[in-house]
This record gives sequence, structure tokens and C-alpha cells, in this order.
Amino acid sequence: MSIETDIETVVGAHPLDPLSRAEISRAVGILKEGQAAAETFRFISVELREPSKVALREGNETEREADSVLIDRGTGNAYEAIVNLDAGIVTGWTQLATGVQPPFMLDEFAECEEACRQDPDVIKALAARGLTDLGLVCFEPWSVGYFGEDAQGQRLMRALVFVRENPTDSPYAHPIENFVVFYDLSSGKVVKVEDNESIPVPSASGNYLPEYVGPARTDLKPISITQPEGASFQVTGNHVQWADWSFRVGFTPREGLVLHQLKFRDQGVERPVINRASLSEMVVPYGDPAPVQAKKNAFDSGEYNIGNMANSLTLGCDCLGEIKYFDGHSVDSHGNPWTIENAICMHEEDDSILWKHFDFREGTAETRRSRKLVISFIATVANYEYAFYWHLFLDGSIEFLVKATGILSTAAQHPGEKTPYGQALNNDGLYGPIHQHMFNVRMDFELDGPKNSVYEVDMEIPEDNPTHTAFKAVDRLLETEQAAIRKADSSKHRFWKVVNHDSKNIVDEPVAYRLIPTNAITLAAGDESFVSQRAPFARKNLWVTAYDRTERFAAGEFPNQSTGADDGLHIWTQADRNIVDEDLVVWYTFGMHHVVRLEDWPVMPRQNIGFMLEPHGFFNQNPTLNLPSNDTTPTTNTTQCCTG
Repeated sequence: MSIETDIETVVGAHPLDPLSRAEISRAVGILKEGQAAAETFRFISVELREPSKVALREGNETEREADSVLIDRGTGNAYEAIVNLDAGIVTGWTQLATGVQPPFMLDEFAECEEACRQDPDVIKALAARGLTDLGLVCFEPWSVGYFGEDAQGQRLMRALVFVRENPTDSPYAHPIENFVVFYDLSSGKVVKVEDNESIPVPSASGNYLPEYVGPARTDLKPISITQPEGASFQVTGNHVQWADWSFRVGFTPREGLVLHQLKFRDQGVERPVINRASLSEMVVPYGDPAPVQAKKNAFDSGEYNIGNMANSLTLGCDCLGEIKYFDGHSVDSHGNPWTIENAICMHEEDDSILWKHFDFREGTAETRRSRKLVISFIATVANYEYAFYWHLFLDGSIEFLVKATGILSTAAQHPGEKTPYGQALNNDGLYGPIHQHMFNVRMDFELDGPKNSVYEVDMEIPEDNPTHTAFKAVDRLLETEQAAIRKADSSKHRFWKVVNHDSKNIVDEPVAYRLIPTNAITLAAGDESFVSQRAPFARKNLWVTAYDRTERFAAGEFPNQSTGADDGLHIWTQADRNIVDEDLVVWYTFGMHHVVRLEDWPVMPRQNIGFMLEPHGFFNQNPTLNLPSNDTTPTTNTTQCCTG
């Protein structure tokens, strides 16, 4: 197995390459010598400020710039900065409005937990519940959200509380219900302890480690994945060429994995498909009206910087085969660069048959096997793991997949009770509340060029239908942003297609890609709820906007403690801009309606959710006819295994 990591370089970096450690250090140094000289400044993020699309498209010379978000812990004020790395100067310095809270820094989670553990009021309240060994108590910081109360400039965390029975015990088996601690990061103090009805702490074990489970089974034989001639992709810096696909790999603290400049080589011509694709936002609202559970609705991207929570991936566990790893570079709160080694994994996987036909007249068969290129990263957000996968296929299809696993965020009820808002996990009062995982992916399309349009396609039955068997696909052009705020409708077999009217296929129709809206759920909470007001992007499945480089995240730039009243998709689309033959961004919302089951405990088997993009008249015929008839992946029979 070949294991490679990226080699950091500054000289000759491509304009879309993420900032190197050296560039992050340079940006921080420039800021510390200027506007951020005070010791009280902390760095939320330092990342590449991407050049304009026009400059890249026209091949103009660009400068390396960094975008930074900072907070002054002395005053509570937050700032956005732009640093020109080539010139060594700060070219932008903007103080954010009072009360705007950037995402949390990783050390703020540790700070909150330690402060809660040492607070006299917390110690006293827990002792009253019979909990005196604070070394076994776990304080899990969550964002506070917004529930109609003015935080008055406080930068708050809301710590849920669990307890272990021993140092290796799973705390999620033992929630301390109706006990929440609020910590103000600005003042460094616990500001409130919510200590309501005491419910017995569930004591039944919820451990999954080998030391508790016992010996592993021995009846499963090894599966060996080998590529004796190496992988089929070529990597130069952050540029990847695989089969007919080419693209660039990026990484940001907010989004994690980013794909740039996705192109497909068709008959020797590099054709652009998507300029930039990434996770835009996610929100996890809980449907249990119990006091603690009703306020759980984390925005894991915008509040926590999910890219910073990426795992260092491990060969043989997270990824198999011939692997190419990419590191992720970020910054700690004091401005020191730090590296998440092997943050992104790329490898090939076999994907069953791609196409096949058996000619019964001649008794011959032709079969071609599919394979996919997998580019992924995995983030741990407290109890949950989210594994994000982009799959590229040989026929030009693209899949985005989220694999959710980890441990449920549990709650407690009186033994013998059963709430209708969750699943009892044992007979000791432990339950898993019902909730949703809502995701939004931002796709800056550039299908055969920068001017694209979007159609909604429904199956319709014609009025004149004497045989009662007729049905047809009917296209409807979505002309403005308001018209393009849409829900999926499986009863109409609805999908959406992105087209280029200036590029025609062999039958003189605009070339297109279609978005197949799988897992197209929407927010279950009512429109009047605070989470719905803060995440209206999750009320609908499709949004289409005219490109604006400042419109990056579906819930707005800074959703932490925000009301949702002044930023995000629902605000931008009020302009109702024209989206016909324009530079477009397509936003797709999908999710998982998590009705908890017993099998999700004590650790949850992977759940898959996502969507597909497929060429729809983008090619003049099947683009994979030239695949070899022999599968190049070794099998037990490698001789003419795909021909008859």
C-alpha cells in the first residue's frame, strides 16, 4: 500500500491551494504587528481568500491573500481581516456588529469544561444530587442557539452533563437530566446553573469497547484490496487527474473538504462541470419538548467549524487500498499553525457493473465494471461522527454522501416511563430523543461555461390519454431566485437539471446535469420555532442564487447565537435576482429523520444519506464505451472475465 502525504510548499502555489503552515504564520504575524497586537486577541480562523472567478478564468495574475476571523477577548468585539501575503499588509479590517459571535475555537470547549468542573455553585448542585467525584463528571459544551433572550454581548456555551462510572466508561449511558451549566467565554465565568427536576441517573452500562464486549468473532475471513500497478489517479500538489475527471482538493476550517474546478474530459476536451462544491451548513434540531432537549439544535459547521474537527484518518480503518492523503492546515486560538495529518483521504473503489448486455441470439455478453474515486473526510462533533464523501464515477456521475455514526446524545426519564418523543434504550430510564440531521451543500456550477439555468422536471399525465398509460417529463424554467425555492415531490418523480443554453448536444438540446433529490426531507419544526427562523434553508430542498462571492453559507456567515433575521439564503433571495443564463449557485438541502432505534445503541451503525448528480444530455452517448473488457482489478479469474 502506498501512503503519501502532501508536501507543503509556498513558492509556486496554485491560486486555489489552501494556505500552507508558513503562510498561516505569515498572516498571523502581519496581524499581530498591526491591528491585532493586543494580547487579548484570539484567532478563530485563518484561511485562503480565494481569487475571483473572473481572474482565474482569464488567467490573470493573482495575489495570495488570507481571510481571518478574530475576537478580542478583552472587549468581546469580533473582526474580519484580509491580509495580502505578497505585500505583507492588512488590506481589510472590519469590526463585526455588537453581539455577532464567530464559531467556537477548539480550546474554548476545554476551557468551558474545566471551568464548569471547578465552579463552586456547580460542585454544590452536583453534590446535592449525590455526585461528588468531579473527575468522572463530563461537561459537554453546546452552542446556546437563540431562544428570544438577548445575550447582551456574552459569548456563551451551554454544557450538558453526563457522568462515568469509571474512567473508561461511556458517559452517554448516564446523563444528568435537567442539569445545564451556562458559561460565558468573555468573562471566563459560569453565569447560570439550571438545576430542575432531579431524575435518577441511569446506571446500566452502555459500553462498546473490546474490554467490555469480550472476544471478537473469528469466522470472518480477510478481504484483500490490492492494486499491484498502483492507483489510477495522478496527483500534482492539490491537483488530481483520474480517468476523465480532473479537480483540485481544498480544505477550510468551516467546510472541511472542498472540491474546486471539477472538469470532465470528453473526446479530448476538458469540459467544466462545477467550479466549487462543499458542505455549506448543517443543523441538528431535536424534536423532544423536554426542557433540556428542546434547546438542542447545533449548527455544526457555522457554530463549531467542522473542518477543525476532522480526524486524522488511518489506513485499514477509515480508508482501504492505495491511498493518497491530504493534510489540513488550520490555526489555534493564539495564531499558531497546526496540522490535521491525513485529514482527507482519496482512493478508488470497485463499484459493481457499469453496463452489461447479453445477446441471447449470439450467446455473447459484454460487461464493463464500474469504479469510483472517493474523496472523504470524517469529523467528530462531541458524540457524533460525520463522514463526508464525494464520489466521482467513470460515466460522469457525482455522488455526495454523508455517513452518520458515533453515539446518540442521550437523555433520562424516570424508570418505567416511556416518552413519545424518543426511544427507550434500556429499562433504566435512558432514552434517545427523536431528532434530525439537516445538511446543505453549495455547488457553484459552471456547466460548459459560466452562464447556466435551472429547470424543474416533473412527470405529468396528459389530459388526452385514451390508453390511460401515457406520461411524460415536463420541464419548467425557474426564472428568478424566489421561483427556485422548491421542495422535492416524489409523487411527481421530480428532479432538477442545470443546463447551458449556449452549449448543445447532438440532438440540439442544451447540455445538462440533473440533481436527483434523494433523502429530500425538510425541517420538521414549525416555521414559528426559533430553529426554523435561524435555519430557514432547511424548510426547502432547492435554492438557486445568482453568484455572489460573499454569499457562502446557507444560514449566513455567523449563525452562532444569531436570530437568523439578517443573513442567509432566505435573505439573499429576497432580491429575486434573475437566474436565467447567469453565473449560478445551486444549494441542496437533504437530511436524516432520526427516529432512534434500539440498534443505534451503544454505538450507532452507519447511516447513509446524500444525493446524486448525473449527466443528462451532457454527453452525446454513453461516455464509457472505451472501457476495457477485462476488469483491471485482480479477481479469482482475471482472464476475459467481462466478455463471453
